[in-house]
Amino acid sequence: MTITKKQNGTTLEIALDGRLDTTTSPELEKELDGVLDGVEELIMDFSNLEYISSAGLRVLLSVHKALHNKGRMKVVNPNEIVREVFEVTGFDNILTIE
Repeated sequence: MTITKKQNGTTLEIALDGRLDTTTSPELEKELDGVLDGVEELIMDFSNLEYISSAGLRVLLSVHKALHNKGRMKVVNPNEIVREVFEVTGFDNILTIE
């Protein structure tokens, strides 16, 4: 998985390319550790994310909780497979997905 970060003021955009699963979710966790301070908006661009597992969902939930009352997080451009995972797990009711 490739992770691309772009920061513009208090907005941080993270683009993921590949699979977010048991093997790669620790990599995303490490990338996000400590970079959320001062972030008011986190945009997770899933345009090139092929798949997300429960381990990836756990990372998203953790980040969502970390930003609670500090900022907001949204997931943009998920493919049909990823969107279906969000729907089946109820994450579409927790996260802002565009």
